[in-house]
This record gives sequence, C-alpha cells and structure tokens, in this order.
Amino acid sequence: MLPEEPMLSTLRRRLPALGLALALSASLTGCGYNDFQRLDEQVKSGWAEVLNQYQRRSDLIPNIVATVKGEANFEQETLTKVIEARSRATSIQATPELVNDPAAFQKFQEAQGQLTGALSRLMVVSEQYPNLKANQAFQDLRVQLEGTENRITVARNRYIKTVQDYNVLARSFPTNLTAMVFSYGVKPSFTVANEAAISVPPAVSFDKPASK
Repeated sequence: MLPEEPMLSTLRRRLPALGLALALSASLTGCGYNDFQRLDEQVKSGWAEVLNQYQRRSDLIPNIVATVKGEANFEQETLTKVIEARSRATSIQATPELVNDPAAFQKFQEAQGQLTGALSRLMVVSEQYPNLKANQAFQDLRVQLEGTENRITVARNRYIKTVQDYNVLARSFPTNLTAMVFSYGVKPSFTVANEAAISVPPAVSFDKPASK
C-alpha cells in the first residue's frame, strides 16, 4: 500500500490546477467563447463559398465575351462595360481577411454589383440578335451564367445569415465582453438592397440609326 502514497500526494497537488482548468473551461463556455470560435469558422467557410461562386462567374465571362464578339454589329459599349466591370471586380484581392475590413468589403461588393448589372444588360441586348439566340454555345453559356447567379444568391444569403448570428453574439451582453477581450469584432455583411440598386441594368434602346 505504501507505493500509493506518492500517487495520492501527487493527485492532491494537482487537484487545485484541475479545478481551475474546469472552472476556466466552464467560464469560457458560459461567456460565449466557444460560440465565437464556431461562428467565426462558419463565417470563413461561408465567405469562401461566396468567393468560389463569384470566381465561377468570372471564369465564364471570357467565353461569353468571345462568343458575343463574333456577332456582327453587336453593341460595343455593352460589351466594353462587361469587360471593364470584370477587370475592376478581379482587381480586388478577395482574401479571407476581407470580412474583417468593412471599407474593403464595401468596395468588393460594389464591384461585384456593377459586374452583375453589366452582365444583365448584356443578356438583355443579346435577345435582339437572332444569330446569338440561335447560337447553341451562347445559349449554353447563358444557362451556366443563370445557374451561377442562383448559386451566388444562395451562398450570399447563407453568408448573411451566419454573419448575422455572429454579430448578434458580438453585440449582446455578456458575450460582447468576450468579444472585446478576444478581439472578435463585428463583421461586415452584404447590403442586399444597395447591391440590387447597383445591379439594375440601365435602360436599353434598340433603335438603330437609319441607313444612309
């Protein structure tokens, strides 16, 4: 029985530390630390999916542009705006850290909204060209673009919901104290109403000048 004495002695010495560890764990759980960890990871994952779908759209555009360029007398201004809008959108480095920078996030959103508007106009204008409507390659690209826009909407809405849950935690008491201690700041989100206004395609006139 004597060999058990050192073991008991060691256990007695460690009990305060174990108790402190358990108390600290319970405290962190109660103050929302674990929830911050979970939601922060969900925000990162949601943002990555948004970027993935925006990249998917960006990758489609060169093929769309190349197909449209083959149409004689296509409205050049519309095509140029798509190319320029894509250039602006892709010039912004969309890193995971963007979700912690409201100003950069807003700039990214505006660029993507402008690209949405330019693409919308391009699709409207293309309806006026029978050859494009009959071009199977172009119609396939149109279907892919529509599918991608739907995926963007789904991914963005999921991101908005996750950020909303995270921000409620960051602003609520007493978890807002944990947010301050561990630097869990409020994250920016998509302002859907503003982006919708940006992406409204301008009025299109299909009146062609009379032949001389």
